[in-house]
Amino acid sequence: MLGIKKKYQIKEEPTGDKPSIHGRLMKRNNNHEDHRTSFCLMPMSELHKPVTDTPWRSVKKATASSIAAVLLLIGGVLVSVGWFDTSIFSGVSSYQNMAIGSNSTTPRQKPEFRLECSTNTTNNQTQTCPSNYPTTTPAINTSNHTCPSFFRWIHEDLRHWKQTGITRDMIERARKTAHFRLVIVNGKAYLEKYRKSIQTRDKFTLWGILQLLRLYPGRLPDLELMFDCDDRPVVRSRDFQGPDARPPPLFRYCADELSMDIVFPDWSFWGWAETNIRPWGNLLEEIKKGNERTKWKERVPYAYWRGNPSVAPTRKDLMKCNVTDKNNWNTLLYVQDWGRETKQGFKQSNLEDQCTHRYKIYTEGWAWSVSEKYILACDSMTLYIRSTFYDFFIRGMVPLQHYWPIRETSKCKSLKFAVEWGNLHPDKAEAIGEAAGHFVQEDLKMDNVYDYMFHLLNEYAKLLKFEPTIPPAAVELCSETMACPETGTWKKFMVESLVMSPSDATPCAMPPPYEPQQLREFLQRKANSTRQVEMWEDQYWLSSDQKQ
Repeated sequence: MLGIKKKYQIKEEPTGDKPSIHGRLMKRNNNHEDHRTSFCLMPMSELHKPVTDTPWRSVKKATASSIAAVLLLIGGVLVSVGWFDTSIFSGVSSYQNMAIGSNSTTPRQKPEFRLECSTNTTNNQTQTCPSNYPTTTPAINTSNHTCPSFFRWIHEDLRHWKQTGITRDMIERARKTAHFRLVIVNGKAYLEKYRKSIQTRDKFTLWGILQLLRLYPGRLPDLELMFDCDDRPVVRSRDFQGPDARPPPLFRYCADELSMDIVFPDWSFWGWAETNIRPWGNLLEEIKKGNERTKWKERVPYAYWRGNPSVAPTRKDLMKCNVTDKNNWNTLLYVQDWGRETKQGFKQSNLEDQCTHRYKIYTEGWAWSVSEKYILACDSMTLYIRSTFYDFFIRGMVPLQHYWPIRETSKCKSLKFAVEWGNLHPDKAEAIGEAAGHFVQEDLKMDNVYDYMFHLLNEYAKLLKFEPTIPPAAVELCSETMACPETGTWKKFMVESLVMSPSDATPCAMPPPYEPQQLREFLQRKANSTRQVEMWEDQYWLSSDQKQ
């Protein structure tokens, strides 16, 4: 460990016994691309398929300027001679003030609706919902792009109720573990709360849904749902077999192959106040800047992980892979002490400062881990330890295209081989990291998170066999009743993630369901990629053992 720290000038943490997350690669190994190996070589076409189409070429500035000048001249003449009546545009409100011409780049002025907090918000009862926010907004622009491919999993998650629909009785049976019931009627949200969630998961989940209603006011149909904010899925497939199974529809943050829980974006997209992790929209921009500070080939050529190992046995097992003076598994693993971080103002926890290693490790916690999206965003090649659980977007990502699969049962050897392979094939490893970063920056931006929520809730509402009604014990929710009484980081993150204006465009176009054969082929492709890596790994260790 001391040799590695000295070689790459990794600073000490305040405790003096762990490397700092701000370590930088100060000494570059100029010989790393001179190594050659007889294993694990593959054609680049198989490793990494293009993730974007070729961009349109820009029109030459001179030509564009000339055309614009001619159009302005003609327009001026028409107005001057009275053939064009500009008064037809008078009286248009700010919300309707569109730029003329479908190809115009002039931004349309949109009204902003900020929080309207009462002077005394110490008591929730004193805060009311404003009446001036639009309840309907006709889409001015129709979306011309199809949603990312992982939206297709919405159809799969809801297929259990495709034939029977969803009855009120089914929903009532989901109440057993639910933290709250959410009802949307005429575009307004109503909450019936049953029990307290871990930290403020329920609060920020509800906040996110309220922002969806602000983004697309009046566009969601009436609906009613139950939400469980705990980690692990509870609606087990084995308990609901046959055509009359009637499983309870229950929303949560993750599921697995043996469950029927409906997967929904987690609360941290609107901020995780207890750990000082900012809302995803702005944090994603900060991580992008952090990526640019350290180029991939200048990063520390080891696998990095930082987290709380006490939450799950698999994480405790991972810590056995840490590099020492006796064993070098090509890893640098750090224990995250949230208690100390809280006291010290989270100075060592800036996610945008953690994109300094060529490889970053993802491992699940008690279930899936919120850290997944932050790790994938770093442009480092993600070493993805095989997970039991999935969230709403990971099913759209592919091994060897977006991440490198790691065996759960032999983590240390798997991690060591992955780093060896990456350092011997730096261009290919960098390409995998960049593909994941592109996926997160584009497919997982907040616009698409909201569109995923919209389409999931819209498709879910179509299955309801009853008319949603407001429960007697429910209270109306709006951004003001939630944010105005808050203080500190909680209020700060709500204000930061507040949707200020309704969208003037429709959500992205929902892709069709997978055909059975399509889905089988997609899953087979992912499985084949994982098996290929495991074959390379076995060959590597067999060759290594023979040399000893």
